[in-house]
Formats: sequence, structure tokens, C-alpha cells
Amino acid sequence: MSSIVFVLVALTAFAWAGKGFLRVWNNVHLGKKETIDGDRSARWNNVLLVALGQKKMFKNWIPAVLHLFIYVAFVITQVELLEIFVDGIFGTHRFFAPMLGGFYTFAISFIEILSVLAFVATIAFLMRRNVLNVPRFQKPELKGFPARDANTILLLEITLIVGIFCMNGADKVLQTRGVEHFHPTGAFAVSAWLGPTLFGSLGDNALMFIERFGWWLHILTVFGFLVYLPYSKHLHILLAFPNTWYARLKPKGQMENMPEIQKEVRIMMGLEQPEAGASSDLPEFGANDVFSLSWKNILDAYSCTECGRCTAACPANLTGKKLSPRKVMMDVRDRAEEVGAALAASKENKADYQDGKSLFDRITPEELHACTTCNACVEACPVLINPLDIILQMRRHEILTQSAGPAEWLPMFNAIENAGAAWAMSTERDAWKEG
Repeated sequence: MSSIVFVLVALTAFAWAGKGFLRVWNNVHLGKKETIDGDRSARWNNVLLVALGQKKMFKNWIPAVLHLFIYVAFVITQVELLEIFVDGIFGTHRFFAPMLGGFYTFAISFIEILSVLAFVATIAFLMRRNVLNVPRFQKPELKGFPARDANTILLLEITLIVGIFCMNGADKVLQTRGVEHFHPTGAFAVSAWLGPTLFGSLGDNALMFIERFGWWLHILTVFGFLVYLPYSKHLHILLAFPNTWYARLKPKGQMENMPEIQKEVRIMMGLEQPEAGASSDLPEFGANDVFSLSWKNILDAYSCTECGRCTAACPANLTGKKLSPRKVMMDVRDRAEEVGAALAASKENKADYQDGKSLFDRITPEELHACTTCNACVEACPVLINPLDIILQMRRHEILTQSAGPAEWLPMFNAIENAGAAWAMSTERDAWKEG
């Protein structure tokens, strides 16, 4: 019966989580197509050093070390999770212990030590967010769900650790009493003394209840985490890998050329003749919504860890301006969620979708104009997200498609269009060469 219940719970969790991950996949592909290629060795370097090796995290070493404790514990604990799955399906108990012998004792001991370090790191992160009031965690965009989301994941982490030590601690006491089904596994690094200390005075039935409680608590928390992940900023633990792989390899800040603009300039300069029968309709320049961003821009938004390193490094934000690169990424993700949910409900094709809204309803011109294009946010991001690319695309749309922009910029644009120079002149720019 226990095995049947486990399988049913597991299948339900996987189906529910799969639905969430499919939603994210569809939302990312609301963006337009973009072919991203380049040196595969450089891409592997990004994945191994940045995503797996946490390279950019260590520019701020205290939170980096704490994050490393949780990250390594999360990865290595999957070994024990695999055994839990095997035991859950087949009704066994510590399936790998007889086969692996002393190595099993070492592996679980290592996981327990990592779990203690992860517990310390989790408490530290809760303190940083809720007691110490680290400035980058106090920005307006983190109010409400983002703050609850971060705390929820940290509390789930503590729950996982409690489950592990309840399971291992009670198991260890039962082993020493020679209770059937609880075969010796050797002395684990933490539970060998923690188990007898906490549970040594309890009877066998109570110990078996605590062991099963810890086992189910751990696996149900894992399932809960899996189902919750597609709705959480912690989706970055998966998306960091494809996001770093597809990160653009061109120099930071290099903008994409616009062939339509280049062609118009060449025609204006007499270097090219207009095509006969060419449409007089102006194309859409830049981006004003998720449909005109690329899928990579939206993947960036879903990969955002909301750590705020980009905003903490932004000189505009530091001088009190409204711009927060983290908020830009969160706004793009929230808009993708809004559009994706509406399309899923209406079964409408994305090419026909109109709701009268755009990214400009979330990201104001004031924010866009505050950007100095210094690339500090791009350099600071630990998973190679590029908020600047989205800002530049929205600026292009505002100026070239909406014919809008800051009042102090417009005279310069008019002068360039009319006189070919940044300053308004009464004579042609190349008049100096006459005579």
C-alpha cells in the first residue's frame, strides 16, 4: 500500500510540475525567433564556469560561500533522493546500503555535513533578507510575492533538512537496537550522535513513526518544491544552464544593426537607389512587448535570480533614479506570464493577440532614459542576463516608431535628420569643402 501511495503521489507531482514547465516553455516562445550561434567551446566554458562553477558569484564572496553550501548540498543530496525513490517504489529500506558498504556510510555522512552547512547558510539568508535589511533586498520591486517567494524557498530548505535528520537519526537508534528491517549502515557523521541525543529515550514504535515521518516529510517537500518551481524565481537553478549556453558572445554593449535604417541612410546619401514598388509603410523598430523581444530576452527574464546585483551595480539607481535593471527583467517575465495566461485561456493565436497593453505599461520612459548604457548590470549578473538589450530595444521603439523621447534629445535627432550633424546648423555639414 505504501508503494502504491508513493507512486500515485509522485505521478501527480510530476504531472503538475510538467504543466508548469510547459507553461514557461510556451511563454519563452512568445518572443520572436533568434538564431544564436558561435564558438561552442566558449559556450561550454560559460556553462561550466558560470552556471555550474558559480564563477561570477564570488565577486561578493560572503553570500557566494553561503550560496555554495546550499548549491552543493542540493546537488549531492540527489544521491540520497534517488535511494528514496527506489525505496518508495519497491518498498525497500536503504536499498543501496548493502551494496555500497563503507562508501554508503561516507556518502550519507558527506550529505549530512553539507546539510548542516546548508542549514547555516539558510538561516544566514533569512537574516539578510528579514533582519539585516541588505539594501538590494529592500527595493520596491521585491515587495509582496517576490519577498514571500524567497522566504518560502528558504523555509522549504529547512524542512528538507529536518526531514533528513529525523529520518537518519531515528533510523540510527533503531539500528543500534537491532530492530528488524533497520540493518546497520555504519555511523553517519551527524545523525550517529544527533539521533541518540534527540530520540534515544523513545520507544521503538515512536522511533519508527519519526523515521517514516522524516522520510515522507523530505520527499513530499521535494515534490512540493518541484511543483512550485515553475512559479518561483528559483527556476534559475534549471534555467541558468541553457541561459549561459545561449548567452550572446559578442562584446558587451554591441548593438544589432537595423538593415532598414541602414538602407534609408544609404538612399539619403545617394549610395543606393530605392527599390521600385517598395512599400512606403515604416517597419516596427525595437520592441514594445514580449512578441517583439526575442525568445532569448524572455529566457533571460525567467532565468533572473532576483538577487539584485545588477541594480546594486547600476549607477543610475545608485544616484536615486528610478531605473532598476532587476525590475526590468521582472516586468518582462510578468508580462510574459500575463500574455501567456490570456492566450492559454482564449486559445487565440499569438499573432492575433491584442489586449491594449505593452511593456511600456510596466517599464516607464523615465526608467529607460535613466540608463547610461554602461553595462554594469550585464557585468554583475551571475547567470549572464542582459537587461541592457531590452532597455535599448524599448528605447529604439520609443524613438523610431513612436517618434517620442526625452525633450532634450529631440533637437539632436532633428538636427541629424535635417543637417546630418548633432548640432543645428544654418549651412550644410559638408559646405566647408566648397571652393
